[in-house]
Amino acid sequence: MTATLDYHGDIAILDLGDDENRFSPAFLDEVNAHLDTVLDRAAHGLVTTADSKFYSNGLDLDWLGAHSDQGDWYVGRVQALLARVLTLPIPTAAAVVGHAFGAGAMLAIAHDFRVMRADRGFFCFPEVDIRIPFTPGMAALIQAKLTPQAAVASMTTGRRFGGHDAHGHGLVDATAAEGAVTIAATELLRPLGGKDSGTLGAIKQVMFGPAAQVLTAPGAGN
Repeated sequence: MTATLDYHGDIAILDLGDDENRFSPAFLDEVNAHLDTVLDRAAHGLVTTADSKFYSNGLDLDWLGAHSDQGDWYVGRVQALLARVLTLPIPTAAAVVGHAFGAGAMLAIAHDFRVMRADRGFFCFPEVDIRIPFTPGMAALIQAKLTPQAAVASMTTGRRFGGHDAHGHGLVDATAAEGAVTIAATELLRPLGGKDSGTLGAIKQVMFGPAAQVLTAPGAGN
């Protein structure tokens, strides 16, 4: 299944898919096209979710291994999506219904809010264990959203955080039971639906502009 877009009232619900939801170039195209639609329709908020035991497993390492000559271009595209979600001019929430690893966890972090399934699934930045250092943009994104203590606990250890553990460290804002994660994320956004998008977008640019600039700088994939 590819990424699909639906609506719950004025809240857009973007389902990332029913597999590992890795960031292939085609996946990135789909998600960006859906974000265009969300903004064109003036949705009052965006929830990303999945129909899988994975929210997202992040980078498409198989594609990257087969196209190593395009690595910088590919990582640049991933980071451009992260920067776009980080500064999207509407309220956003990630419904982390399953595992969120690496760039998949970064996508969740880029949202304004995160709700994670309480009883199953891990939130993890495994880079230290798979010997792939964070790019400056990825580090800037995570550090813009987490406390210094949470950034160290998650970025330097490769630790797998379950829902309650992730909540305790401030990686997610709330937890919910199986089947209720997307609903909880949607209801979290509903009171925010009347915010002016121009004002909200400007506020996010002030708050997260430095991280977005590092994510999208020329050669940012290096």
